[in-house]
Amino acid sequence: MLIPLLAETTVIREVTYSGIGIGSVVAAVCSWERNKSIILAAIAAFFTWLYVIYFALTRRPGEYKA
Repeated sequence: MLIPLLAETTVIREVTYSGIGIGSVVAAVCSWERNKSIILAAIAAFFTWLYVIYFALTRRPGEYKA
């Protein structure tokens, strides 16, 4: 049981040290879908989860997926 736990810990550390988080990716994709602007997508990626929450609160009717 100790070996799998150690392997999972190593993977988690590698992901957190990689420099880009899932929040940055989600924010950049949401911004790109709405604005089609690389600059705005980069700014949204900087603000990460704040932009994701903003996007969720201000979605337009056409942005809902069925």
